[in-house]
Amino acid sequence: MKKFFISLLTLVTGLSFSQELEKSLLWKISGNGLKHESYLFGTIHITCDATLDENTLKALENTKQLYLELDMDEKSMQMQMMKYMMMKDGVKLSTLLNADDFKTVDEFLKKNMNMSAKMFDSFKPFMITTMLYPKMLDCPFQSVESELMKVTKEQNEEVFGLETVEDQMKVFDNISYEIQAEELVKTAKSGLDKDKVELAKMMEIYKSKDIEGMLKMMDDSDNKITSENQDVLLNNRNKNWIPIIIKTIKDKPTFFGVGAGHLAGEEGVIKLLRKQGYKVEAVK
Repeated sequence: MKKFFISLLTLVTGLSFSQELEKSLLWKISGNGLKHESYLFGTIHITCDATLDENTLKALENTKQLYLELDMDEKSMQMQMMKYMMMKDGVKLSTLLNADDFKTVDEFLKKNMNMSAKMFDSFKPFMITTMLYPKMLDCPFQSVESELMKVTKEQNEEVFGLETVEDQMKVFDNISYEIQAEELVKTAKSGLDKDKVELAKMMEIYKSKDIEGMLKMMDDSDNKITSENQDVLLNNRNKNWIPIIIKTIKDKPTFFGVGAGHLAGEEGVIKLLRKQGYKVEAVK
């Protein structure tokens, strides 16, 4: 009988531990000796509607500083990004691809960016893909991070980053250049059609505040950059952020805005903070 109850307890605690998170983009951090509440918010980096709802605006008002993935207020950020956009060890796109695929990419970039692939020969292929993001939208490009920064500036508060530009850009040195090049070719061959469908689907999931759904979409994607590299893209970075978040929330009430995919899952920021003893609850 004792073994039965131990087994039952293990099953119940296991189920509660793996329980899916509620549909919410905004989460309140409290408990574990904190003197003030902080907030965690899931962003989307590219969207048609970056409007912040009433709860989010109130959370920004009740906190004293903003932390994003990067300090996007840093004036030298673009210069720093340029420094890390190139592939290491002299690798070239023209050598990663066969002649036919390189020609396909070249023609595609000329059509969509009025520039030849030869101009980007040393760039990490994923960086080229990010330059095409505005073309994947059927609306003017908007950024949630920009909206968060705008409100923060109006409140005369500071913007900080959980990681450096170097940290973030080096992620794409840890993802195979060959896979990045392969995905760029797929984008070129589809003429952005497939990417537009996928981005539209992601924006709909985001709009429904389904952070678990966003993580699942990444996991199920046939884009190998996202589906095969979640440790590099998400989990490792989440773990690196936790000590910074904890140190920061002990000091002053803070609003954290990170990509919504970072929030969900067993190795997402919400459950990692809960494992450290903090209460992290959805704000409805």
